Amino acid sequence: MSETSAAAVLSALDERGWTLGVAESLTGGALCAEVVSVPGASAVLLGGVVAYATSVKATVLGVDAELLARRGPVHPQVALEMAGGVRRVVSVDDRPADVGVSTTGIAGPDSPDGQPVGTVHIGIVTPNGAQAREFRFRGDRDSIRAQTVAAALEALLDLVAE
Repeated sequence: MSETSAAAVLSALDERGWTLGVAESLTGGALCAEVVSVPGASAVLLGGVVAYATSVKATVLGVDAELLARRGPVHPQVALEMAGGVRRVVSVDDRPADVGVSTTGIAGPDSPDGQPVGTVHIGIVTPNGAQAREFRFRGDRDSIRAQTVAAALEALLDLVAE
């Protein structure tokens, strides 16, 4: 995965002159850490938010509280709203990040809302549009989180390298 994918994402974003904000739930900062592991990441990455508690998704990232109450935090629309919200949160000089990426899902070992462990949604918002991708990963907690980081980088690269 990883440093190569993160480097490719940063390079593609830099070529477009785009900045990045990261919003994470189940990955708990691992995606942002992977991006930061690449020398020169500061040219593109503005910042990240770990919104692990459902309420923080609403209060910090601006995810619709009614959506969270009705559908829970593991939902494609929540992922999109997290990705959109982090763009605003990491604004610099009143300029939001060009791209927001988010991770939300269930890494296990248990599922609080009955969805299968391994259910993950990755949201990406760019100046050209928005997309949520759903995954069903297998494995233990660490494996699901690592697969989520890899999938988020791959999804970012797909969208920004077009």
